[in-house]
Amino acid sequence: MVKNQTLKINEIFYSLQGESSRIGLPTTFVRLTGCPMRCTYCDTAYAFHEGKNLSFDEIIDEIKHFDTNFITVTGGEPLAQRSCYAFLDQLCDIGYDVSLETGGALSIKDVHEKVKIILDIKTPGSGESENNHWDNLPLIKPTDEIKIVITDQNDYKWAKKVIQEKGLYLNSDILFSPSFGDLEPSELAGWILKDNLKVRMQLQLHKIIWGEKKGV
Repeated sequence: MVKNQTLKINEIFYSLQGESSRIGLPTTFVRLTGCPMRCTYCDTAYAFHEGKNLSFDEIIDEIKHFDTNFITVTGGEPLAQRSCYAFLDQLCDIGYDVSLETGGALSIKDVHEKVKIILDIKTPGSGESENNHWDNLPLIKPTDEIKIVITDQNDYKWAKKVIQEKGLYLNSDILFSPSFGDLEPSELAGWILKDNLKVRMQLQLHKIIWGEKKGV
């Protein structure tokens, strides 16, 4: 077990998982500070710089206050802090059921095999599609998920092409999310049904319940 390492933490909170196949499950979220990307639809810009340095033991002590085995490590971009990899190792060694939300610009090669990875693929509408780290795709496990946020029909067509060209159906579940406030969910649902696209459409449950704010 790694000792005396630290992470810059923006917030630790308990809420319902709002996305992925674990949607609705009570979960402890550990949000790390910092992100190399600036997506047009980013809803956590407050995590770019705000935070405090905590040791792994201090973080885990806070996690223990919440009665759930589900932990989501998110950001910002959690993998932008190199010690995040060791922290994920420690969470898995303790026995937590860990998921990682990563923006897809950094390598997932050293992420613990027990971690459920939710990997973003950035569309042109995000403004960050040039930073997709495509070498991550062969590393995706069947238990992982690929998430694509769709801002408009051009993004949808782009995402459909990427799925086909890169054979993503062979790797893991694919999640399509309408960009909150940019695309009506009914429009995205209609496109998926019209094309009989084998993806899971998801909405951000936490925003439906509480709106767009911190700590949910």
